[in-house]
Amino acid sequence: MRISLDWLKTLITIDKPALEVGKLLTDAGLEVEGIDTVEVVPGGLKGMVIGQVLTCAKHPDADKLSVTTVDIGEAEPKHIVCGAPNVAAGQKVVVATVGATLYPAGGEPFQIKKSKIRGALSEGMICAEDEIGLGTDHDGILVLDTDLPNGTPAADYFGLASDEVFEIGLTPNRADAASHLGVARDLQALLKTPYQLPDLSGFNVANTNLPISVEIENTEACPRYAGVTISGVKVQESPKWLQQRLRAIGLSPINNVVDVTNYVLHELGQPLHAFDAAKIKGGKIIVKNASEGAKFTTLDSIERTLRAEDLTISNAEEPMVLAGVFGGLNSGVTAETQNIFLESAYFSPAGIRKTSQTHGIKTDSSFRFERGTDPNMVITALKRAALLIQEVAGGEISSEIVDVYPTPVQPTQIRVSYAKVHQLIGQHIGEARIKEILTDLGIEIAEETAEDLLLTIPAYKVDVTREADVVEEVLRIYGYNNITLSDNLAASYLAQFPNPDPEVITKRVADALAANGFLEIITNSLTNSNYYKDAEGNTPPELVPILNYNSEDLDAMRLTLVYSGLEVLRHNINRRQRDLKVFEIGKVYRKDGEKFKENNFLALFQTGNQAAESWQQATAKASFHDLAGQVQQVLTLCRQPNYTTKPTEHPYLAGGVTYQKGDVVLGHIGLLKESVCKQIDVKEPVWYAELNWDYLLRNYKNKLVFSELSKFPEVRRDLSLVVEKSVSFDQIKQVAQRVERKLLQDVNVFDVYEGDKIEAGKKAIAISFTLQDQNQTLTDKVIDATMGRLMQQFEHQLGAVIRK
Repeated sequence: MRISLDWLKTLITIDKPALEVGKLLTDAGLEVEGIDTVEVVPGGLKGMVIGQVLTCAKHPDADKLSVTTVDIGEAEPKHIVCGAPNVAAGQKVVVATVGATLYPAGGEPFQIKKSKIRGALSEGMICAEDEIGLGTDHDGILVLDTDLPNGTPAADYFGLASDEVFEIGLTPNRADAASHLGVARDLQALLKTPYQLPDLSGFNVANTNLPISVEIENTEACPRYAGVTISGVKVQESPKWLQQRLRAIGLSPINNVVDVTNYVLHELGQPLHAFDAAKIKGGKIIVKNASEGAKFTTLDSIERTLRAEDLTISNAEEPMVLAGVFGGLNSGVTAETQNIFLESAYFSPAGIRKTSQTHGIKTDSSFRFERGTDPNMVITALKRAALLIQEVAGGEISSEIVDVYPTPVQPTQIRVSYAKVHQLIGQHIGEARIKEILTDLGIEIAEETAEDLLLTIPAYKVDVTREADVVEEVLRIYGYNNITLSDNLAASYLAQFPNPDPEVITKRVADALAANGFLEIITNSLTNSNYYKDAEGNTPPELVPILNYNSEDLDAMRLTLVYSGLEVLRHNINRRQRDLKVFEIGKVYRKDGEKFKENNFLALFQTGNQAAESWQQATAKASFHDLAGQVQQVLTLCRQPNYTTKPTEHPYLAGGVTYQKGDVVLGHIGLLKESVCKQIDVKEPVWYAELNWDYLLRNYKNKLVFSELSKFPEVRRDLSLVVEKSVSFDQIKQVAQRVERKLLQDVNVFDVYEGDKIEAGKKAIAISFTLQDQNQTLTDKVIDATMGRLMQQFEHQLGAVIRK
């Protein structure tokens, strides 16, 4: 944001140099990133002053030269040799003093030096128009009609003094400072000098010959809309002073009417729009939402498809403007415009932000509206602009001001305690100073007690919504540099650090996977919505679309880590890196009704061979159990021992296992479906696992429970069970653990047989059971009784046949 120092001086008295003002603003939170000197003409007429020719005589050795003495406000007149034919005693002239650099209209710059011309001393130069870059006339010197004292800078006479412009890095929370008035408000508190709004006393309604009515259909999106008509304007180039002001802050002049709306926007922070009144069909303005799918061509000649959520300014037949964002192609002011309707409104920030982002339009108006403007500035800005338009374009006010404001915006009230202010600042600055700063910032004290204040916050301070925000306002004006630091810093409260630290657990798991040959990948959270479309081309309702995407390939937030991981595999496989083991801990995104959710998952991918080819072992393809071993290690590191498994129903897996803990799904593992891999053009089989990382971190057990090793030996017994193929080892293990909780230490499968030796549809599974008593040596009687109970329950619950 660019702020002109000269412009600021029209609102508030400033007697400090630009560098000092810049430091004050930076200390108050408006960081001045640079100060540029803007010159209307090259050199800014530096070193040139108003002088008066006292004497003028012919040069004794040159017929076309004159020897003059010129008063430039110094103790002694200057002797200057001049070659202009029109120089004469008594004239007020422009004098370039010794050391000044001239920038002529048609030549290279040159510096004035003290010299002798044909033997006569010359201590400066009396200048013509073209010699100082003000025009092309070289018929003679400039003769001025002025009573200004001799020695007055020439730039002051011509109104061409250079300007100092602040480049301010405006933070999002300082929407109130997005104008010269906003900066002046801060300077009022910093300099203890009141700012002054422009004089509006000249506003006068000449007639009511051009009334235009206003109707607001959506008062939530547009709480206030005002306007006035001006007839008989002449659209042309703006006067130089207006062009200079706009160019100083980086704007290009367009025409006098549009330039005034831009001027008021940057002066008062209130966006305005000027309509050609002849194009307002039906003589009526309607503020309403667009029709879904309606076509609208904006000023940049781009046809846009509107949404029902887009607010428009329409006439009786069609939209004319995307409210608060951008004008329409056929509604603006042109050279043929004679009558205008001037708009000033207050729009809801949320609606403007959505429209701006959806259509990818960023303007000075949308920048301010979407951050929040001042509803109380609407009429002031309207009158200011109307007066300026009359000044630079003529015309007369031809209607009363229409101001539709059904439900006025109420100011926020915040109660602030002195104790809280001093606590957050960390230093006692006194109740009187607090009240002084608040008052200087325009914050009204509605009530006051010995302990606190009830404050009425002005509507333009959109970011001041709570007590801490008020303290921030006080502190930035008081000055961060004025807060003293004690020799022994201390804090009355330290936030409790998470125990265990999620970052520590994450690093521990990542290190373990890396030690087992896995490489970590970090992929883009943005993805292609086409990955998620069904056969009919519909995307799931939970997919989060990106409204203002820059690439059609990245138009949604990912629902899963599968596709981004497969893209990495494809990239490497295409470069002949086929034996791959990678993992990622990343976010996935989901829309749940009107809300959005983010969740972290750990994803593991394995494809190709188990290990690189070696003479020590035969090459083997990666299998389910290779990846399952890694998943089990991760669950162990995350202190999740008591989980169960069941056949998976994951939409991307062609079979596999789901890990559960009660009703909570910890994760899935299996072979990715061929159709899923085909979407990314991966032709190799890919084993995939994903774990609910958020749950694992939340339920990490930080405490370990240790027990002494038993002094008594363990006993192993084996059973061979014939069961249905659908019966899993996990089911067998669960039955065993329910039957014998005390003695059973471990259950393990060591052989599975399916073939013609057993009944079709069944399998033989060999299981080992490890039994141990912590207090005594097991006897055969106890062992046999335990195994008997196990066999009985296997037969009863699983329909197993015990092979003996």
